[in-house]
Amino acid sequence: METKKTGTTTVGIKAKDGVVLAADTQASLDHMVETLNIRKIIPITDRIAITTAGSVGDVQALARMLEAEARYYQFTWGRPMSTKAMANLLSNILNENKWFPYLVQIILGGYVEEPTLANLDPLGGLIFDDYTATGSGSPFAIAVLEDSYKKDMSIEEAKELAVRAVRTAGKRDVYTGSRKVQVVVITKDGITEEFVEFKD
Repeated sequence: METKKTGTTTVGIKAKDGVVLAADTQASLDHMVETLNIRKIIPITDRIAITTAGSVGDVQALARMLEAEARYYQFTWGRPMSTKAMANLLSNILNENKWFPYLVQIILGGYVEEPTLANLDPLGGLIFDDYTATGSGSPFAIAVLEDSYKKDMSIEEAKELAVRAVRTAGKRDVYTGSRKVQVVVITKDGITEEFVEFKD
């Protein structure tokens, strides 16, 4: 069976007062751009979100699972599930299914007790980090992050860097869009979303 190439670039940065997630909004299938307006960052709770790279259906199924688990945890214990706990739960789900894996690379970010950022591979490998990138354009994005990231960045600094990293990837990776970037900011006050658009 012939496989079709797809791609994306998603970025996560842990800032002093929150987490910034960013992603391009282009959906591609082989040599065709299907849409320029897809959301690749999915809220799970009011303070945790995940980015999507890989199979859209797999990520959507995992997002529904995580949302249900988060609601059950809140109902049972009377407090929200922490970001680290959710990252470990997702790691276990992915690892349990490693023989028939979910074809995903996921960045999970949130602010429940503190700003937390995690990167998960399809087999459940889990890394907590200060910044990360996934998708076909990630080698370009991570180079930008590596060059400019510094500890305790402000939210605005992290947003600017995240957008620049995704846009740089879009200029060099044919499967990553460079015209519009979805940006999600997660702080102790909740989640905000915006889209940054470029003319060229």
